[in-house]
Amino acid sequence: MAERRKIVPCDPEAIRQKVAELITNFEHELRSGELRSKVLALVPIFHQLRDLGKSLIPTECASAARDRILYYFRQYPGTIIHGDELLVVSGIQEYARRLRELRVQFGWAIMSGVTIKEMSEDDQIPDELKCMKPNEYVLLNTEQDREAAHRYNIANTIRKKNKSVRDKILEFLRENVGRPVTNEELRYVAGDKSEWARRVRELRTEEGWPIVTKSTGRPELGIGVYILEADRQTPKHDRRIPDAIRRDVLRRDEYKCQKCNWSHKEWNPSDPRHLELHHIRPHAEGGPNVQENLQTLCNKCHDEVHRREKQ
Repeated sequence: MAERRKIVPCDPEAIRQKVAELITNFEHELRSGELRSKVLALVPIFHQLRDLGKSLIPTECASAARDRILYYFRQYPGTIIHGDELLVVSGIQEYARRLRELRVQFGWAIMSGVTIKEMSEDDQIPDELKCMKPNEYVLLNTEQDREAAHRYNIANTIRKKNKSVRDKILEFLRENVGRPVTNEELRYVAGDKSEWARRVRELRTEEGWPIVTKSTGRPELGIGVYILEADRQTPKHDRRIPDAIRRDVLRRDEYKCQKCNWSHKEWNPSDPRHLELHHIRPHAEGGPNVQENLQTLCNKCHDEVHRREKQ
C-alpha cells in the first residue's frame, strides 16, 4: 500500500524552512549523485513547494483546490491572472479542470484568454482584455450565477448530440429564452470548438434570431453575456444587418422603439417584447442596410408595421 502523505501544515514559514533545508541538502546530490538520485531528491522539494503555495490561503477561508482558486480570483476581480498563479495557490496540476467547473457548473464569470481571442470580432470586449494570452484569466463579476448548475445539465446533454455547432448553440439558447447565458457555456455546448462565436453571429445576422449582447442591443449586460430574447426569427427581409450597423442604429435611437417608446427598462417577465431593426424601405425592394434606412422598433410595433404593409 502506498504511503499516505502527512497532513499539510498551515504555517507558511514552517514550510518555507523545510523547503530551505531540502534545497540545502540537495547541494550534495547535485554534485555527486547520479540522475535518478537527483530526481528523487527533488520530489520532496516539489511537494513542499506545492504545500507552500496552498498554505498562503488559510484553510478556514478555502480548504479545497477549487475553493482556493475562487478565493484568489475574488481577491483580485477584474485583474488578469496568469495560469501559473492558479497552479501555485491550487496546489494541483489539473487546475484548468477546476476553473471550468467554476465557470460552467457554478456560474462564476471567469473569462479565459482563449475565449477572448475567439470573440475578437465582438466589440463588447474592452481593449485592456484583448491582450490576454491563452493561459490568462479574469473574474468579471463577483456575484455568482445561481442558475448555472441547471444550465450546465442542459448544456451537457446538448453537447453530446450529433448536431452541427450552430444547431447545438441554437438549441441551448432556445432552452434558455430570455435568460442570460455566458460565452463559456456556449463554447462548452459547442464542444470547445473555436467557431462558436462566429456561429452565434450567423444565427443573429443571417438567421434572424434575436440574440443580444452588450454591444448588440443590451448595453446593460455584462461582458460575454448573451440572451435569446424571444423564440422566433426576425422576418427574412430584416435579416443580414451587420452588427456594426445594428449597434449604431440602436445607439442613435437610444435603445427605444421609435413608435411606442418602449425600452428594456420597462421589461418584466410577462412582457414578451424586445427590440428589432426595421427597414423603412423594404430590403426586398432594394432598401439598403444603412442607418438612414433603419429604425428601432419593438417586435409588437414591428409586426404591426408589416401587417399594414400587406393590407
